[in-house]
Amino acid sequence: MSTLNQVALGSQGLNVPVEGLGCMGMTTLAGMEVYGKPDEAEAIATIHRARELGVNFLDTADLYGPLLNERLLAKATAGQRDQYTIATKFGFEINDDEQLTRGLNGRPDYVRKAAERSLQNLKTDYIDLYYLHRLDPATPIEDTVGAMSRLVEEGKVRYLGLSGVPADVLRRAHAVHPLTALQSEYSLFDRGVEEEQGILHVARELGIGFVAYAPLGRGFLSGEITKFEDFAPTDIRRNLPRYQGESFQKNLDLVQQLHGLAAQQQVTAAQLALAWVLAQGVVPIPGTKRRQYLEQNVAAAAIRLGAPELAALNAVLPVGSVSGAAHA
Repeated sequence: MSTLNQVALGSQGLNVPVEGLGCMGMTTLAGMEVYGKPDEAEAIATIHRARELGVNFLDTADLYGPLLNERLLAKATAGQRDQYTIATKFGFEINDDEQLTRGLNGRPDYVRKAAERSLQNLKTDYIDLYYLHRLDPATPIEDTVGAMSRLVEEGKVRYLGLSGVPADVLRRAHAVHPLTALQSEYSLFDRGVEEEQGILHVARELGIGFVAYAPLGRGFLSGEITKFEDFAPTDIRRNLPRYQGESFQKNLDLVQQLHGLAAQQQVTAAQLALAWVLAQGVVPIPGTKRRQYLEQNVAAAAIRLGAPELAALNAVLPVGSVSGAAHA
């Protein structure tokens, strides 16, 4: 299997593989399993295999665990830190007892506190890409990004990004310090960034790279979930409206149509869905904690979708076709 090509993420100088690795599922999240039971040894082996395949762009956050995910990445990258590009995030407030307060905090003093904690957890002296995970409505974005920019000046952070913000906030933040990346949910299952205030368009206009999380519809597009009971009792997807009741069945019907298109191309539904995201000119970070699925995801980068294939996918899963809200 060939290694992935690199592309420029944004216009500030950061180069990453065309596809990254979302690491959230490698640990629990506030006691909840994320898409199945974690296995630390397999997770670390997956990170090492990812590097061999050129997928050295790792995405984590202090929220995941909390803090456990960053510590796992420290183990996986020990002695090889310079061979990985690590992105982490802050903003969901975590107290000194390492517990989530359920609040958002973008205040300048917390920016520094969170960054220093992430550096310690990752056992590194720099973060390649540092995101504000969610906007703190009580703190002007100019104050938050101003504090983040000082971390860049000090060499503790190389590039800055935002996650899940509207277009006007992106513009204001970019005016304070040039942003490298915007991270938002984007898949055939969730195309809100195409229509919601034109956030994808604005990112491109400003020269900000776009990183797509949940590019496989939180795993649902893989087709491995066929009934609600397939979710483990502690799986966080049980709490999301999109995967409950009538919405579950309606969305499952869409996935079955996707399977039909994938079969025509002799690829999996997950690979076809990932190829669609790649065709949009963004960098997806499909999450997995197993080498098997990592290799399948990497293979999707070789799939070339022409106008007929893209039209067929748009016909099966047009904007607005998915039922239920993505978040609780």
